[in-house]
Amino acid sequence: MREIIYTENAPKPIGPYSQAVRVGDTYYFSGQIGLDPKTGNFDSETDVDMQSKRVMQNIEALLTASGLTWDNVVKSSIFLKDMNDFPKVNAIYGSHFTGGKYPARETVQVSRLPKDALVEISVICVK
Repeated sequence: MREIIYTENAPKPIGPYSQAVRVGDTYYFSGQIGLDPKTGNFDSETDVDMQSKRVMQNIEALLTASGLTWDNVVKSSIFLKDMNDFPKVNAIYGSHFTGGKYPARETVQVSRLPKDALVEISVICVK
């Protein structure tokens, strides 16, 4: 069974995709960029810390809408415009996981992200 997850507390999709999809006990969250869900704009177009914090807030909104927590995240993918931002993004990302329960993950530098974001993160969760 497939269920579409949607919340007003995360940015509306900017293309033909869902914010998240549940199949059985597995949840697939689309990549989140640092858009404010109320305005549809970045809090800052140039500050990777601000964008990273907003990305994590957007993921948390989807977790809440799905009845999940950070402990349910089993896999994440981080896309950076500049790998030099890795330490900053890594610190913000890592602060959301407790007790050493880190998901599997990859981090890659890409040439461009939607809306020229500095960071995008997607996750897979299991209930």
